[in-house]
Amino acid sequence: MVGSGLRERWATRLGLILAMAGNAVGLGNFLRFPVQAAENGGGAFMIPYIVAFLLIGIPLMWIEWAMGRYGGAQGHGTTPSIFFLLWKNNISKVIGVFGLWIPFVVVIYYIYIESWTLGFALKFLVGSVPTPVDSPDPDAYLKPFEDFLHDYKGTGEDLIKPSLYAYIIFLITVFINFVILVRGVSRGIEAFAKIAMPTLFLLAVVLVVRVFFLETEHGSALDGLNFLWKPDLSSLTDPGVWIAASGQIFFTLSLGFGAIITYASYIKKNQDITLSGLTASSLNQTAEVVLGGSLAIPAAVAFFGVANAVVIAKSGAFNLGFVSLPAIFAQMPAGELFGFLWFFLLFFAGLTSSIALMQPLIAFFEDEMGMSRRSAVLTTMGMVFLSAHIVVFLNRSLDEMDFWAGTIGVVFFGLLEIVLFMWVFGGDKAWEEINRGGIIKVPRVYYYVMRYITPAFLTLLMITWVKEYVG
Repeated sequence: MVGSGLRERWATRLGLILAMAGNAVGLGNFLRFPVQAAENGGGAFMIPYIVAFLLIGIPLMWIEWAMGRYGGAQGHGTTPSIFFLLWKNNISKVIGVFGLWIPFVVVIYYIYIESWTLGFALKFLVGSVPTPVDSPDPDAYLKPFEDFLHDYKGTGEDLIKPSLYAYIIFLITVFINFVILVRGVSRGIEAFAKIAMPTLFLLAVVLVVRVFFLETEHGSALDGLNFLWKPDLSSLTDPGVWIAASGQIFFTLSLGFGAIITYASYIKKNQDITLSGLTASSLNQTAEVVLGGSLAIPAAVAFFGVANAVVIAKSGAFNLGFVSLPAIFAQMPAGELFGFLWFFLLFFAGLTSSIALMQPLIAFFEDEMGMSRRSAVLTTMGMVFLSAHIVVFLNRSLDEMDFWAGTIGVVFFGLLEIVLFMWVFGGDKAWEEINRGGIIKVPRVYYYVMRYITPAFLTLLMITWVKEYVG
């Protein structure tokens, strides 16, 4: 029945929190965050990062949880219908389409990158990785692993020809996503989250402990931690650092992607969202700051020294995660094991996010088109699989999709969510909806933060990014 209230629900509060945290904990926690911190003042980066978490992350997170629960209580789990419930105007449905388009475009390239992590994990497991060149020059040292990545995913000016192995692993990754999603919300997504999230944290802790004791003639992991967290307070006067921190909060909490709203639509009408939302967000921040910040950069400093580690960080998250770290693991005792654990960790992080990104479209087909769960999943997965070939075979398509959907799109959509919920739906009604059934009450100051400060922050963030892109 289209738009009926007969929808699945999360079986347990713990499962809900772990699934929501899994949605947010992704590749960006372990690859993007350390690069952003290293490039933007080290420890000083945490000051604007915490400010952005309090003024952007937490307010928008509560808004998305509240919107989702509100829509789910009336039989809807996606933004076109939920926005119409908030504003009885057909324009709201058009705006809500962004909540389907953004996660769809993002998952097209995300699931392919996710497959790289599985492919690399298996390569390490069977010992089929290059041997580093014995050279003090980092470029020469890393060259075999750059070639390894290029051979895996393919290279080309316009068209890319990936290796057969990479394509087979991509097919396997799509199938794994399908198996989880077709089982439904509680038996599929929630059940997987209960296994995946503890496993992910365990793998991360094992790797952090191993990295902590790394030391070579070039430096140690402690030098890396000192470099990463030593505050360069002069960077606080750079607006770019504040913009970078705000952007990272958006990515790390999975805000503006539509997934939180859809996940929250499976919450019972009067179930707590204030404490549950805060708990899920805190789990994500722990994964990012404590674990993500203690792996990649400290390992790079230990093997290459601070100066070269900075160069590596500035070369981007892909180069750090798929070139530099494999080279480091290949030189470590039991390096094949730790390389496998690293990429298996990334695969689990990516998998918990990719299933969340596909759920909005699945929910749309179920709630609004009346499809069965299996048909909705097959239709969504078919669309994702076919569209992902754009990224698999067309050079530079990934960067364009990431910028317009995964960067500008999510911030723009987040701004629309706040305006619609706090201004069109009404501030008082929105505030009541957020706090209904709450184990804790949101401090009243956040009412004003949500209405004024957060939308102003997001407007500035979006304008800055567009200016940088055009410039």
